[in-house]
Amino acid sequence: MTKDNKQPQKLPRFNFTWLYIIAGAVLLFIYLNGGEGGDMVKPVGYTELKECINKGYVSEVKVYDNDEVEAYLITDSAKYVFPGKEARLGERPMLTSQIGSKEKFEEFIDARTAEGVYKGNVKYETKPDYWGNLFWNIFPLIVFIGIWIFLMRRMSGGGGGAQGNVFNVGKSKAKLFEKDSANRVTFKDVAGQEGAKQEVQEIVDFLRNPQRYTDLGGKIPKGALLVGPPGTGKTLLAKAVAGEAEVPFFSLSGSDFVEMFVGVGASRVRDLFRQAKEKAPCIVFIDEIDAVGRARGKNPSMGGNDERENTLNQLLTEMDGFGTNSGIIIMAATNRVDILDKALLRAGRFDRQIYVDLPDLNERKEVFGVHLRPLKLDESVDVDLLARQTPGFSGADIANVCNEAALIAARHKKNSVDKQDFLDAVDRIIGGLEKKTKVMTGKEKETIALHEAGHATLSWFLEHANPLIKVTIVPRGRALGAAWYLPEERQITTKEQMLDEMCAILGGRAAEELFVGKISTGAMNDLERVTKQAYGMIAYAGMSDKLANLCYYNNSSDMSFQRPYSEKTAELIDNEVKEMVREQYERAKALLQEHSEGHRALADLLLEREVIFAEDVEKIFGKRPWTSRSEEIFDQNEEKNTNININADEPSQDGESIAEVSE
Repeated sequence: MTKDNKQPQKLPRFNFTWLYIIAGAVLLFIYLNGGEGGDMVKPVGYTELKECINKGYVSEVKVYDNDEVEAYLITDSAKYVFPGKEARLGERPMLTSQIGSKEKFEEFIDARTAEGVYKGNVKYETKPDYWGNLFWNIFPLIVFIGIWIFLMRRMSGGGGGAQGNVFNVGKSKAKLFEKDSANRVTFKDVAGQEGAKQEVQEIVDFLRNPQRYTDLGGKIPKGALLVGPPGTGKTLLAKAVAGEAEVPFFSLSGSDFVEMFVGVGASRVRDLFRQAKEKAPCIVFIDEIDAVGRARGKNPSMGGNDERENTLNQLLTEMDGFGTNSGIIIMAATNRVDILDKALLRAGRFDRQIYVDLPDLNERKEVFGVHLRPLKLDESVDVDLLARQTPGFSGADIANVCNEAALIAARHKKNSVDKQDFLDAVDRIIGGLEKKTKVMTGKEKETIALHEAGHATLSWFLEHANPLIKVTIVPRGRALGAAWYLPEERQITTKEQMLDEMCAILGGRAAEELFVGKISTGAMNDLERVTKQAYGMIAYAGMSDKLANLCYYNNSSDMSFQRPYSEKTAELIDNEVKEMVREQYERAKALLQEHSEGHRALADLLLEREVIFAEDVEKIFGKRPWTSRSEEIFDQNEEKNTNININADEPSQDGESIAEVSE
């Protein structure tokens, strides 16, 4: 390279901090010298000072408490003391000296005054403490500034680093994961969710080879919204997309935009997209976007949140502000898509909505395979059995099962985690901790046994009821008993199936009324489930003779408090619910009376063993007259160890067991 082509060497930038320091030093010097820095000052000995006084050069003398003397010279006489420096003398040139004794110096001055040699004044003063005055003038200001900076750092949400700086409060809090990061996540780390992975695979192809799509005139999608229940792996899936595409990944939560200062949220949005444009192609992932993306003007607190809405407006503007082929893809996750602003969901911002559902049977096997890798497993562990026992479990729930099983094995000082540890872990998570010390009377225990036996009896003889797996009267959590079933994982449910399930749920209360003669609070959970199911069938599913084919479900997010039906219709819905529940309750009592002997034998066996299984019920009632589709599949594939799930008698996602009895 020739000299002409050499780039000019960059000189270091001038730092204005030094200018401020120099100016401050000059001002300090002027302050310490009382603004008289131009006057000549000469320290001299005591003998030389007396000679100047004897010659009549001194016009005024100041004596300080520390025995220091300042002698101010007559202007015309100062040239003899400062020869050659006449132009720099100033208005009050002076000599400074240290005296040995004030009394002797006073005698000397009095003698010179009497002789007429000294005609000036003598002043006695206290020497000013410049540094002490400076300290007490500046120290309170320094303390105040320090407290202010500390409070601002605390309010800005950080104790140190860039985020803790008060001047960086408007900076984005997004965490950046580079493509060569050691903890890179790929699709191999995401078990199940084949449909969702197929959707996001196209995004990976867009980022890897955008030219193939743009050559045909296509546009890369700007954003994808991951929607699904909690714990299904939405965040993990977004990280896997970034890992597969080998691009930078910005990750933050929707609440990171919200701040107590006005305008900070919008500033952080701008800074986030500025960083994303510098790192393009990249992925920006916003978790729990409903924290900032709630529909504008419909705040449930009945008051507008201007700061949140300003942040959302800035987010909408920024998502429209970059080109379709800029290489920036926005991914977000939420489980409350119904409350998001419509402008956020339109095409051009979030072009795709990817539903991440709870894993089915085969997907649960894959999820177990991922979480079982770090565990020391016994040969008795059957992954197929574990998958069948955990219907409705999310990926996070399965991870919890594996961890709980390892803890149980360690608690019992085992060398590996065996099958029974996993079964106990499932019982622990669904039903709660086993309470061996709960004290119950004999009558209470018999009531619970009759209650659970009622559930088991009806589920055995009803065609569409879930097949029984296990019944227990061992207290767990808030429940004093539970029945476990083998539910079908069906996509649609008929009216007959729902009525059979309702009848089986009412079996506990019916058994109490028939065989105990008194009803108890043990059926509280059963009645709650039945009531909700009946209202859902009539008001939402249109499964009523008088309100056939009508759905009154209001899915709008306008926070309306009006019911979509009249008071007369509401009364009709209530009457239909009462009639439906009454019919199934009478049906349950009729079946229990028909099989009363077997029901009593089942209750006695429960009192004896506390836990019984399906084979024990089969010995009492014989083979189940109804074979469900799930049982047929299970029989056909038993040797292959595939299919069919076990579930507790509880439709809610939290898996609480039934048959709570008040003490």
